[in-house]
Amino acid sequence: MTHLLRCIALLACMLLSARAVLLAQQEVDERALVEVKDGISIKKDSLFLLNLRFRMQNRLGYTTVSGEDLSAALIDARVRRLRLRLDGYVLNRNIRYYIQLAFSRADLELDGGTGAQPVRDAMAYYHFNKNFYIGFGQGKLPGNRQRVVSSGNLQFADRSIANGLYTLDRDFGLFAYYTATVGEQVLRAKGAFSSGDGRGMPPSNSGMAYTGRLEWLPLGKFTNSGDYSEGDMEFEPSPKLSLAATYSYNERAMRTGGQLGRELFAQRDMSTFIADMVLKYQGWALSAEYFDRTSPDPVTVSSEGVIRAIQVGQGFNSQLSKILRSKYEFAARYSFVAPQVGVLGQTAMTEEALLGATKYLNGHRIKLQLYLGYRWLEQNMALSGTGNAWTTMFQVEFGI
Repeated sequence: MTHLLRCIALLACMLLSARAVLLAQQEVDERALVEVKDGISIKKDSLFLLNLRFRMQNRLGYTTVSGEDLSAALIDARVRRLRLRLDGYVLNRNIRYYIQLAFSRADLELDGGTGAQPVRDAMAYYHFNKNFYIGFGQGKLPGNRQRVVSSGNLQFADRSIANGLYTLDRDFGLFAYYTATVGEQVLRAKGAFSSGDGRGMPPSNSGMAYTGRLEWLPLGKFTNSGDYSEGDMEFEPSPKLSLAATYSYNERAMRTGGQLGRELFAQRDMSTFIADMVLKYQGWALSAEYFDRTSPDPVTVSSEGVIRAIQVGQGFNSQLSKILRSKYEFAARYSFVAPQVGVLGQTAMTEEALLGATKYLNGHRIKLQLYLGYRWLEQNMALSGTGNAWTTMFQVEFGI
């Protein structure tokens, strides 16, 4: 009898232990799963996903006094970017979000007279299907390709001077994206209805910005969305090409660049047309962008006679690069900005040529970048030309 009781007790203990293990396993399965791959991901089935990433860009730059005088006019030693990015979905995979915060001085737009702006992106998206989704919040307008490409995916430490003067940048509004596939070809339509005043701006007037963009990929999709990452990191086995055009009308703009720049002394309308392309094949990459900005009355004048004007005119940027299997990349850039002749308050015509080299340690996430360039004004390349200068920059990008 005693032996039988012992057997029953042992069996009961085994059953209780098995139940405890099963319950513990169920508890583990119900917890969020943490992964470290592309950043840090916290996932709970199809109900919740949080991707957490950071990146920083530390740089040291040197600009000469002139083309002949190589002494320092400017030393650029700083943390150019320090950002925290969060994205994922909530409730189901169709309800998504994207948040990006900035912490470096250069990212806060302290020089624009608008106050510190740490929030770069704050977007909520709804995906109706894989080809159509909308967004509401603050994010990048569907403008020129180089601006929409993340600063972490650039071949050079900075975007071009043409981008700097004529880009559309971020804005708050309603966004829509649609993709259609016809055989191998891909067509994309993107649009935005936004405030027109840029990120973090308070309500100012009834003017709005209307932006539309069309993209055509006649040779099919790029590997891993390579049409929005500079350089052919994927060594495309067959040629890939994207052609695109953007038009934006900013009604009653309050800043010299629409979403960017100093505040104007009066409201002005402005239009921006952009055409761009990118071609990649077996480690080679070629890209180009053209800008044309117009305004019927670009100049504003304060009561003290100070002039601030919308930067009207044309701009162009082109880049050619080759990446080796050793993950070294060599790139060249030529850019110019040609402000409209006769308009007061315009930047001088400027051209720039750069040669760059990059060593990729972990794709665009961890890399070492170096470039050397020469900038000249008013089509005068002479070393003795007024305002001409040499520039060089070394940058370390580190992120997850």
